[in-house]
Amino acid sequence: MSATQELTYSDVSEHTSKKDIYLVIHDKVYNTSSFVDEHPGGEEVLLDVGGQDATEAFEDVGHSDEAREILEGLLIGTLKRAPGDPQPKTSAPSTTTSSGEKSGAGLGVGLYAIIFIGGLVAFGAYKYLQANPEK
Repeated sequence: MSATQELTYSDVSEHTSKKDIYLVIHDKVYNTSSFVDEHPGGEEVLLDVGGQDATEAFEDVGHSDEAREILEGLLIGTLKRAPGDPQPKTSAPSTTTSSGEKSGAGLGVGLYAIIFIGGLVAFGAYKYLQANPEK
């Protein structure tokens, strides 16, 4: 098969076994049969999305550049969408890793702010109790 071949969802959905598995990622069709045993996440991950649009699952994991290069080597064609086919949940390659890091950093700053404010409240309570000893 050539990388310029157009496959339909019907074509892709016929390839779901370990020895014959196709995935759709960003409207490109990949034959991952030769990679099933080598996949770091295990074969189950690929078999769960075999014959389907795996774009969301692929992007949610945050694959490395090396993984994307391996994927390009498995490209066999493009997806030809027909009326009634499921629509993609993710339309473009995601940059979740950078936005994820930003939200993680925001949580860290917020956590430090809460700890700092808690420390100020405790210090204020300590000073108040020092200034007003019980009789």
